Amino acid sequence: MTGTDRPLLFLDVDGPLIPFGAPPPGGYPTYRSPYGSGTATGGNPLVARVDPALGPRLLSLPCEPVWATTWLADANHCLAPWLGLPQLPVVDWPVEEEDEPGGVHWKTRTLVAWAAGRPFAWVDDEITEADRRWVAAHSPARTLLHRVDPQRGLTEEDFTALGTWLRTT
Repeated sequence: MTGTDRPLLFLDVDGPLIPFGAPPPGGYPTYRSPYGSGTATGGNPLVARVDPALGPRLLSLPCEPVWATTWLADANHCLAPWLGLPQLPVVDWPVEEEDEPGGVHWKTRTLVAWAAGRPFAWVDDEITEADRRWVAAHSPARTLLHRVDPQRGLTEEDFTALGTWLRTT
């Protein structure tokens, strides 16, 4: 498969990669990256909460990863080196970040437009049934809207679900 044949993987950062909410007993773990410093020292302290082992796991998925986060280009500056990822495409969001009528997330319409008919998986902690219904009605391609528990971030179960879906697309 060429890059344009592979499904897209839209990745949110806060929640899926950086767990937040009620911390586990003892707080969240922090990591040191074997790939690069990112900005964990002297920059965004949340980067140290991102498990660098997620980078190779993401790269092993049969897809084209795309940052779908309010971090915008900062995801490439801060997180890509930390995770050992190449510079990824970045979704440019509309100016207004307000949910649509019916509870549809403000990212949903933009992601369907950005995919331009390509199959895609969207990993986020704010996905709802309203988003799933909207995407089913407006995307001509096969899609997976995968909600991640923001307190835990991406887990083995999430990678299993993503890998299974991506390998059958």
